[in-house]
Amino acid sequence: MSRKVDSVKDINDSKETWRLAVRIMDVWSVVNNKGIEHLEMIVMDSLGDQIQVLIRHDHLLKWKEVIKENMTCIINNGSVYNNDFQWKVCDHSKKIVFLGGTTMKAIELQNIPPKGYFFKDLGEILQGKCKTDRLEDIIGAVSEINHIQSNTPGKKVVVSVVLKDLKGNCINCNLWEIYGSKFLTYYNDPKNNGAIVILLTHAMVKDGQVSNAWSGSKLLINEDIPEIQDFMSKLPTNEQKEKPSQSAKSLSNWSGGSQYSPVERYKIEIYVSNGESKYRFVFWDSECAAILGMTAEFMHNSMVENGEDDPMVYPDELEMLLNKKMAFRVKVQPTFSQASVWKLCDDEAYVKEIENDYKSKTEYAKLVPNQENLETSAQTLSASGENDPESIILMTLAKDIVIADKGEEVDFEASGATQLSGTKPSKKLKIEPSS
Repeated sequence: MSRKVDSVKDINDSKETWRLAVRIMDVWSVVNNKGIEHLEMIVMDSLGDQIQVLIRHDHLLKWKEVIKENMTCIINNGSVYNNDFQWKVCDHSKKIVFLGGTTMKAIELQNIPPKGYFFKDLGEILQGKCKTDRLEDIIGAVSEINHIQSNTPGKKVVVSVVLKDLKGNCINCNLWEIYGSKFLTYYNDPKNNGAIVILLTHAMVKDGQVSNAWSGSKLLINEDIPEIQDFMSKLPTNEQKEKPSQSAKSLSNWSGGSQYSPVERYKIEIYVSNGESKYRFVFWDSECAAILGMTAEFMHNSMVENGEDDPMVYPDELEMLLNKKMAFRVKVQPTFSQASVWKLCDDEAYVKEIENDYKSKTEYAKLVPNQENLETSAQTLSASGENDPESIILMTLAKDIVIADKGEEVDFEASGATQLSGTKPSKKLKIEPSS
């Protein structure tokens, strides 16, 4: 009698004689800093449960040419360990490691779903509703190129873009090394016009942004697959024909190819008071447009039409933000000495309710800026912890707040109630407790 097939969800470390009927959903090679290579893959059974599998370097030659993505097979035997990967690709608490006695037989299994993607909602990423050690699949249309860093001594290629989903959520995506180079090659090809939809597998999610993992991520750009074509077809007709623009910052780093005029966007710093404490909030395009009821481009064009083209002159409309009461919901990020704005509300009744609630509390959240983090600390973006890309600026593109509690001295970029970022020299602002 043939041995029965086990379910992936039942796998535990009680034995090594598991028999699995699975589809190989993804397979990739990992080379560590000593040049030693091993294979990793994700397998899924007919119930849709997944588990990560590792094939060590000493078994690599036996399996490297045998294993194919999307194939179905029967796998027998394997050591079971805790899933202790720094970055996990599935939720199973265990992982399988091939043994010398592991066998695998290719066989057609119609009851297992075909290879697919499990996209993480960009809105949930922005709201912090994601696991900090989980790699995710993402898809979105590139709405803007924020930053391009060339491959120069001491620096790696990196391209920072803004991805937009079909709900209008926007998120920063950093493409490092070969991923950034692949994007630039596609973008700079004059034959490629119109919208750019990218699909990135095994993306690292950190502080409301995503980046490719150093091993295992796959970048698909406008490819002829159902997921990308379906996304493209649902974009508004005008957006399907528009090639993403480059910000002024990215243009200064651009090395070759056509250049496009930057789109005017908001970035406004506002000092907000709550009792005796002051907070620096950085508002970006969508928040400002919602509050002011006009785009940055409209505001800029209005000033030009009235004969004012000095970038140091603030539009009168910005004063609408002064003395305005609003309620904010934020996520504190102590690692980077900042916080992200989830949402805001200026409804008077709701603001009053929040205000009354906070009057009854005696303790407030305290976040002390770390100057090292605010300036040039290196970020470990590698999925395997073996590479340390060094660019804090690309990890702080998200909406951020620096909070200064009473009695603390903070080095602000500028002072004043409302200002445009980076247009005035920095100065020390010390907040003293009231007598």
